[in-house]
Amino acid sequence: MSLSLTQKQAVVAEVTESISAAQAMILAEYRGLSVSQLTGMRAAAREAGVFVRVVKNTLARRVVAGSPFEGLSEHFVGPVIMTASDDPVAVAKLVSKFSKDIEPLKITVGVMDGELINESQIQALAKLPSREELLATLVGTMQAPIAKLVQTLNEVPSRFVRTLAALEESRQAA
Repeated sequence: MSLSLTQKQAVVAEVTESISAAQAMILAEYRGLSVSQLTGMRAAAREAGVFVRVVKNTLARRVVAGSPFEGLSEHFVGPVIMTASDDPVAVAKLVSKFSKDIEPLKITVGVMDGELINESQIQALAKLPSREELLATLVGTMQAPIAKLVQTLNEVPSRFVRTLAALEESRQAA
């Protein structure tokens, strides 16, 4: 069943709005995927904050026209699934994980910062730590000097108390 003109315009507007804040988009060929596999991928994408959508290729070309993802226009051939996110590592991890777990899913191409990236670059991007991991490392690094300072400042009164306790024990023994 084909979509009416207003339905097509609604799909283009919805997808355009969804990818407007995205920093990276990856296309993957999904020929041979079962509905349950695609549903599992969509559920994982929702948890990771990644936009996943299957759109007709002609509509997808209209979506990316005039956007930083315009370089993907010629790659909308065959059954292609669009994945996009404001976190490039999250989208790369998702697509990479599912392409390893589900054989029919094949990464074709992606765009990050307006530049086309190939499958090997996407795999390398997927190996990077996630945004949350990087933030946790940063907080740990910033916290370390403060924690060490508190530990050092706490050591002076602790040593004084231990010295007094040892002095009291020695007087009681004598």
